[in-house]
Amino acid sequence: MDSPHGAAVSAEDFGLKGPRGWVFRGVGLTAPPGSLVAIEGPSGSGRTCLLLALTGRMRPTEGHAEVAGARLPGRAAAVRAFSALGPVPGVSELDPAFTVAEHLRERALLRRRFDGSPRSLLRPGAARAASRAAIDTALDTVGLDLASLPKAERTSVRDLERLEALRLSLALALMGRPRLLAVDDTDLKLSGPERAEAWRLLRGLADGGTTVLAVCSEAPEGALTVRTEDRRERTAAPGTTGTTGTSVAEDATTTTDAPGATAVPATPAATTTTGSTTNGKETA
Repeated sequence: MDSPHGAAVSAEDFGLKGPRGWVFRGVGLTAPPGSLVAIEGPSGSGRTCLLLALTGRMRPTEGHAEVAGARLPGRAAAVRAFSALGPVPGVSELDPAFTVAEHLRERALLRRRFDGSPRSLLRPGAARAASRAAIDTALDTVGLDLASLPKAERTSVRDLERLEALRLSLALALMGRPRLLAVDDTDLKLSGPERAEAWRLLRGLADGGTTVLAVCSEAPEGALTVRTEDRRERTAAPGTTGTTGTSVAEDATTTTDAPGATAVPATPAATTTTGSTTNGKETA
């Protein structure tokens, strides 16, 4: 049973194949509402595509997933309606030329335009007040203090620190009160303390009931972890086949350290060996 805000996520034999081969394959996952799910792997291992597929933004090739009871790929539009993207390069990036205030106002206007009731058009004052309240709540939730920025809300995105930009992206996503939040490159270009702070922030959102999917190079302790494998490692593994310029199957395996969360082992592909996990250590 889903919580009022979070979305349960499950997947079985989930895979996506592109023009040059399998991007990811054999993913199995079971996560209750309010889980922090870390999609861990090296750059180029299909982790961003898996993130987008689980949020209904890429169509899988095989297997299926369910998000809050909506089965993918058939009900991708329903999943998109209650999920939101934080920072995803090439998909939902912040505009470096915009100020923080411009980004917040733009998102508020879009939400009023597409998610507001027709009655709100007759009461613009009330609609503006509601938008302001939504902005303030989102900023408070992610811990972004506009007064602390170099030029307050008039600070350009290009002048934000990496962690500040992450907070802004999350605030924009949270304005729609999503049940599922997806974040790419969570730990990219962050120092050790900043990385720890980013994970504390995402853990806080999950503890508040929102299910969080976060792509990273190294998963934090206690997160439900889905691991994607580098295609070069897969090509070099015994029993695999492949040719130059063509990627072979990139299977993902899952493990969990989170109480109440379970993971379903990936199914081995016919031409590959699929890793398994034992006590957090991967074996062939």
